[in-house]
Amino acid sequence: MLLGLLLLSVLESRFALRDVPLEANPNSVFWRGPSAAFVDTDNYGKQQPGHASEVRSRWTESNLYFQFTCHYRELYLHPHPSRIMETNGLWDWDVAEVFIGSDFRNIQRYHEFEMSPQGEWLDIDVDLARPHPANGWLWNSGFSVTAAIDAKNGVWYGAMRIPYRSVDERSAAGGNLLRFNFYREQGPPSRRLEIAWQPTMQRSYHVPERFGTLRLVP
Repeated sequence: MLLGLLLLSVLESRFALRDVPLEANPNSVFWRGPSAAFVDTDNYGKQQPGHASEVRSRWTESNLYFQFTCHYRELYLHPHPSRIMETNGLWDWDVAEVFIGSDFRNIQRYHEFEMSPQGEWLDIDVDLARPHPANGWLWNSGFSVTAAIDAKNGVWYGAMRIPYRSVDERSAAGGNLLRFNFYREQGPPSRRLEIAWQPTMQRSYHVPERFGTLRLVP
């Protein structure tokens, strides 16, 4: 199973000596070094012009960081956003999503982290063998987000900082690797677009067999 997963794409996460204030600007000093994964296809591998995304990652001894650059043609935003408490059902609006799992033996266990262009957030504990959609979102990872919209250029930026304690089970992970995928939900229901780093080739994003790999490098 591990070999099959590693045949999929790899995103490298570069080490940083210290944690920094969370920022979404890809041109900041913190984000200049890491290479980006470019995402411009939907969940079936079909290109989606005008909706390209870039994903970067860094890590420290305490946290994982992700930065997103998301091009768009129109935004579909919650009319009453909350940045104080998490928003259950955030996936019904425009979001960027990170799925992370550290257990390479039981790949049905992982966590989902979502953020919106308005800085809303949601984290979910996922176990496909024992689904509990009614309370999975009550899990609290302690992660934080920041976002900014550049309406003039049709792009929004986001960043996440995720504590290791919420994703890291190194005894099962086997070193510096994590199972990982990135998605976007984009646009209103009548023109909904789904953008995926590793297309699952079906309607659902929850296909862990299709996840790629996040490699933590010095």
